[in-house]
Amino acid sequence: MHKGLASVIVPVYNGSRYLAKTLESVLAQEYPDVEVIAVDDGSTDGSAEIIRRFPAVRYFYQENQGVTVARNNGISRATGEYIAFIDQDDIWTPDKLAVQIDYLEKNPGTGFVLSKSRMFLESGADLPPWLKPSYLEEEHVGFIPGTFLVRRNVLDMVGHYDARYAIASDTDWFSRAMDAGISMHTLPAVLLYKRVHTDNLSNEDDTIREELLKVFRDSIVRKRKRAAAKAGKEKAS
Repeated sequence: MHKGLASVIVPVYNGSRYLAKTLESVLAQEYPDVEVIAVDDGSTDGSAEIIRRFPAVRYFYQENQGVTVARNNGISRATGEYIAFIDQDDIWTPDKLAVQIDYLEKNPGTGFVLSKSRMFLESGADLPPWLKPSYLEEEHVGFIPGTFLVRRNVLDMVGHYDARYAIASDTDWFSRAMDAGISMHTLPAVLLYKRVHTDNLSNEDDTIREELLKVFRDSIVRKRKRAAAKAGKEKAS
């Protein structure tokens, strides 16, 4: 059966506290054909030294421009047929890539796959205001980068992440993909463990709300333009 190279992109900014465990989970993947790309977004801690402890990881540095630009930088350097992402503080199960790539191999009409995830609270961290205690006991459908694996040709078709979004660029990408009619599938397995701590970007509630509102507005505009174009073609015919 055909199998292709998987490129794993890890955006890093001052991630020394958790980064080694994240990289270990990526390098422990059962899928054999993987390249790992770490993009250091101008870290001022020991992140670079930690990454260099892992010779299999390709390291790239950029001046601090945010996680969205770091992900795009990683995409531009990736050579794989499949693209995956993981945040610097999260953990994959060992079968994450193997399970997702196997699904895409068996379902050529599917453009990308997601999986379920579980959250865990970092030892000593307080429960964030947005997180109900019950969330730590539940599985979640993950429309987030860490559960995501996409065919490279589909990623190129939809486009890179939009750098106008500091936090919601992943939501915007999923919105653009679905508006374009890209087929997707969510696997029922938990393949990502998402660490909750005080520095999570999801704690920035005001920015998230503002960006999500723009994502939804942009989606409405796209759908209206497509509907108008379709109506124009039908009228002309």
